[in-house]
Amino acid sequence: MKLKTSLNILFLSFTIITFGQIGTRFPSEKKIIKDPVTGVDLIFLTTKSAGDSKTYPTHPQWTADGEWLIFRSKRANDEAMAVNEKSGVIVQVTEGGYTGTLCMAQKSMKLYFMRKAEGDKMQIMEVNLEGIFKDSQAGKMRPVSAYERVCGVANPEMGASGDMALDADEEKVYFRIGKEEAGRHLDPNIKIEKNFGPRNMGVGPGGISSMNIKTGEFKHVISVPFQVGHIQSNIWNPGELVFCWETGGKSPQRTWTVMADGTGLRPLYPESDFEWVTHEAVISKDEVAMAIMGHRKIDIQKEAPVEVTGSTEIRNPQNPGQESNWGNSGTREKPTGLAIVNLRTHEMIIAGQTKSGSGLWHVHGSSDGRWAVGDDFSRSLYLIDRKTNEMIMLTTGHKDTAADHIHPTFNRDGTKIQIQSAMLSADNKTMNICIVNVPKEWLKRK
Repeated sequence: MKLKTSLNILFLSFTIITFGQIGTRFPSEKKIIKDPVTGVDLIFLTTKSAGDSKTYPTHPQWTADGEWLIFRSKRANDEAMAVNEKSGVIVQVTEGGYTGTLCMAQKSMKLYFMRKAEGDKMQIMEVNLEGIFKDSQAGKMRPVSAYERVCGVANPEMGASGDMALDADEEKVYFRIGKEEAGRHLDPNIKIEKNFGPRNMGVGPGGISSMNIKTGEFKHVISVPFQVGHIQSNIWNPGELVFCWETGGKSPQRTWTVMADGTGLRPLYPESDFEWVTHEAVISKDEVAMAIMGHRKIDIQKEAPVEVTGSTEIRNPQNPGQESNWGNSGTREKPTGLAIVNLRTHEMIIAGQTKSGSGLWHVHGSSDGRWAVGDDFSRSLYLIDRKTNEMIMLTTGHKDTAADHIHPTFNRDGTKIQIQSAMLSADNKTMNICIVNVPKEWLKRK
């Protein structure tokens, strides 16, 4: 009898740890270390090998109060987590899973995401984070229904995906729809684009729809003849969207913008065939940062990108773009670097570029226009003063064998940057959530 009771307790403990309920708390793992090369403090908010990863840098990472960061983890069966930046305590904030992007509201303590439901339907969910944090702290959690709300349900024929963004007015969300749904709204005279590049991605049609999170009403936004990806809202300007033609690499025309009513569709940055544009991110009311890659070497004799044996052989498995059939793009024969485009004037500037190597890859910027930040293929992080054009390396050595890239994102105040890092991982792959502060001497600049 005692053995049976012990086994039941053991099973219950395993269940709580692996399939924890909403509000489950995990002890702080916070650890501050100095970068061995730059000496900059790296504030690791998670340090265990638990499958952590940050939300994509096109979206806010901090909650509205600026105290918690939401991230993905395998600590509790692939549920979303929140870590308190000050205390380091970790709290589970979903129960039942999620699909795609985690969207943090910036005017309220709410979290939005999609969840697969019965019959291939897709639920748009809302989570009351304030209630979870308060009850979790008190140790008196209520049923999950007290914190989660189904805002609406997309039927299977819509082909809704978790590539989703929350509007600045926090009254609606935008999300990618399937080819059939997109095709129903597309002019039949428009030519559908084929796959582009060696990854066999990019074929159309694609599209975006919206849903009012208060009423559940769906509205079609736009259909285009190519595959849509990286949908993001301008969180300072309601009804303005940025998205991309997703090919898994170089696109014929990567960046696009459109208004929520379907008007104003245009290329955000009209690119040439020799330009490899990627990883666009809205950084302020009027600006979008993006990388114009300079990662491919030139064969001077052929005056073309260096070929590799076979059409899809990759020179470096950790880094993309080395396949020969991406075309004549991504070299430094033309200007490359961290580009910033003004949504109003359409003007583009190059904020900075590394002297060699891949160049800046994933990029972001502070909303006040002071700083820009980017990583490169070595998983090093560079900070740029946009007023003086000075650039410094903040941190390096985050392992190019990591499960993902470091994906820098600024907080709203422009004082700190969140990354994900495999620096502490024994397997050189597993990632952790890390904060890097803008140097104090830089913040003192006028």
